Order: sequence, then structure tokens, then C-alpha cells
Amino acid sequence: MGDLVDRLLAGLPEAAVAVDVDVVAAYAHDMAGFCEAGVAAVVVFPETVEHVQHVMRTATELRVPVVPQGARTGLSGGANAVDGCIVLSMVKMNRILEIDAVNRIAVVQPGVVNAELSRAAAGYGLAYPPDPSSWESCTIGGNIGTGAGGLCCVKYGVTSEYVLGLEVVLADGQLLTTGRRTAKGVAGYDLTRLLVGSEGTLAVVVEAVVALRPAPAPQLALAAEFPSTAAASAAVCSVMASGHVPSLMELMDTTTVRAVNAMAKMGLPESTRALLLVAFDGPAKEAELAAVAELCRAAGASEVVPAEDQAESDMLLEARRLSLPAMERLGTTMIDDVAVPRSRLGEMLDGVEEIAARQRLTIGVVSHAGDGNTHPVVIFDADDPDETARAKASFDEIMALGLDLGGTVTGEHGVGLLKREWLAKELGPVGSALQRQIKAVFDPLGILNPGKAV
Repeated sequence: MGDLVDRLLAGLPEAAVAVDVDVVAAYAHDMAGFCEAGVAAVVVFPETVEHVQHVMRTATELRVPVVPQGARTGLSGGANAVDGCIVLSMVKMNRILEIDAVNRIAVVQPGVVNAELSRAAAGYGLAYPPDPSSWESCTIGGNIGTGAGGLCCVKYGVTSEYVLGLEVVLADGQLLTTGRRTAKGVAGYDLTRLLVGSEGTLAVVVEAVVALRPAPAPQLALAAEFPSTAAASAAVCSVMASGHVPSLMELMDTTTVRAVNAMAKMGLPESTRALLLVAFDGPAKEAELAAVAELCRAAGASEVVPAEDQAESDMLLEARRLSLPAMERLGTTMIDDVAVPRSRLGEMLDGVEEIAARQRLTIGVVSHAGDGNTHPVVIFDADDPDETARAKASFDEIMALGLDLGGTVTGEHGVGLLKREWLAKELGPVGSALQRQIKAVFDPLGILNPGKAV
């Protein structure tokens, strides 16, 4: 390790290189459970593109693995260290380099926090729509690495739809520029789209050109209570089939609602089997919300409560953002991320309920219902070996259910370590082989985030 550190220090300031045991341990893993983490040799905090290039050249020369990291809010183990690696923490490359209101773009470094970009864009009357639940702490680089989504994807889409161009450092230290700053562009293979969601296995993002949109008006929301998840799912299908485009459509089951109440004392209706939140931000939002209220009642809603003002709407949306933190208070959590066609959302939710009963576990479900992306959260006692085994079994059963319903094993959290085996099942042997070949083109030595995703 001494030679590695010396070589790194030859091109980096001393403050950028950490070998302290406690510091190294603190950067060992992200927020995913059941994912092994190795012991890194060193943690590096680059502040310039040249720093990153020096790290990658050194790693290539010494054949040392490199694990890029953002804020480590990920839920798939994609940022977990491997033994003897360089952990490359990008959090200090955190400048917003440009906001261009005419071309509606921002140029940012990877360590910029999602919410900070949103607030900066708002000063120009613009918005950066992708909004993961962890938006106050997750970074744009991490969002790009995992292809993150968020609560407003049903109308505004996911990260990949907003990344126009990238600057990345390749495994050998070369700097590659992909994409464009223009509104349109189809020159060559779309390497930008390939790199989004690649989880640091192909290159290290050092700069991104992202699209901005005109800032929407504040959302107006309603909450609809349903006696069953099937009825709530029927309402979702009815809303989408009727041509409405809500800015948000989220579902919380009873377990989740009760957990949020226990944590934040929000007074959400605990008698409901499923609570559907729907919001609009367009010029006719009041009329659209009224129409959706009628569709919810027709689908079997026991109660539909429109927010009376902006404060009530914000409260409902905050309740949804608190879902995962609230569930974590109930025990150790294993958070799944399975997306299915909207038309099969009811089957997914009913199937998860059957799995919970069969495995004798509490499983709460929150869902980006408008795009079929479900997050079943398995609660268990990590000190109980039998319960832990049943939690792992339930996780696998949920993954299998999603594939059986024509879905995908991850809608927005990424593959990381947690879902590598399931990715292979989804892609099949031909798809898996092709992905490994692409990896080899970018990273022939296999040093970039080894053991993840592909």
C-alpha cells in the first residue's frame, strides 16, 4: 500500500488522500443491506479533473481497482469498497459551473447535490425535474451512475432523459467528452445514454451537461383512501387510461402509512389499505384533480380528500418522502425496487402481500404508482438468523414476481451487488455476454468498480 499512496501523492495534495482506518471504514459502503463491503487501501477526494486522471493512471499502472462514490445514498451496494481498492469519493467536485437560461442547460460537477441544483435553477425560473427521495443529500454524479428516478417521473421522466452530455475519465486516465449542449443531436452511437446507469463500471463522470425545464407551478394534491390495493391499482389504471398526466402519483400501503404517522405524527388515515396521492401542476390542475377524484371514487375509494391549499399539498408530498426513513425505524430493512407495467401493478402488490404472509414478515410497499415502480420494504430482525433467512427469501421471491409480471429488477436504484444474479436472469445469456463485452471495451483490465452491475 505504501507504493500506491506514494504514487497517488505524487499528483495529489496530501489532504486529498486518506489512509486513516476510521476514515477508510466510513467510506466502505452505501445504504444497501445484505451487500458485502471490502476494505479499501485508501480514500481519495479529488477536486479537479486532473486529479481524477492521475488516480486512474496510477490505478492502471499498478492494477488497483477503483470504486467511484457519490453521497453513498444508494440502495444496491454499487458504491461498496472491494479489498485493496482506491475509493474515489467525488463529493468535493461540487461546483455548478454554468446555468444557461437560453439553452436551458446546466453544467455541473458530479458532487453537486440534487437539491442544490434545483434551487440554483429556480433562480432562473427553471427546474431540474429528476427528484429522488434523497434529493437533499444525493449527488448528480450518483444519480447519473444509477439512472435515478424520483417522485415526479410519471410526468417528467428519469435522469437519463436529462443528461445531454458528459465528460468522463476512462480507466487509463484519458478524458472523453460525449453528447452535446444542443437541444437535438444524433451524431454517432449514444455513449452518453450508455454511461448513464453504468454505476461507475465504464468510466468516472467528472462533468455533466443536463437539461433544465421551465419551473412548474406549485402542485395541488389529493389523497384517496382505498379498502384494497387492488382498488387503488384500478384507480391508477383508470387515471392513466383517461389521458391525465399527473405530476405525481404515489401509493402507500397501511404499513407505510402507520410508520409515517409514528415518526412524524401527520395524522394520515391508518384504517386505509392503500393511500393514493395524486398531484397536478398544470394550468387546469383544479379541474384535473376534481376529475381524478371522481375516477378514484368510481374505482372504489372510501374517501377522497383534496388538499385545501399549498401547505396541505406539501404535507402530503412530505409524507411520501418520509416513507423509507419511517420504515427504517421498524427494524432492519431490505428495500426492493421492482418496476412492472402499470396494468399489472395490482398483481404485483397482491403478490407481495402473499409473500409477506407466507414468509411471516412485515413488508410495507411504497410505489411510484404512475410508472409502475414499486418499493417493497422487507422488515426483519437482523439478529434473528431464521428471520434474516426468510427476509432474503422474500426479497428473491419479489424479484421473481416482478419478472414474471413482465417487469424489471430495478426501476431506479441500480444493480450494484444486490441484484447481479437477477440482472443475468433478466438479460439472458446473450444480453449478459454483450454487456460484459461492452465493459471490456471501456475497462479492459476490469479495474473500474469490479464485481458490480455486469
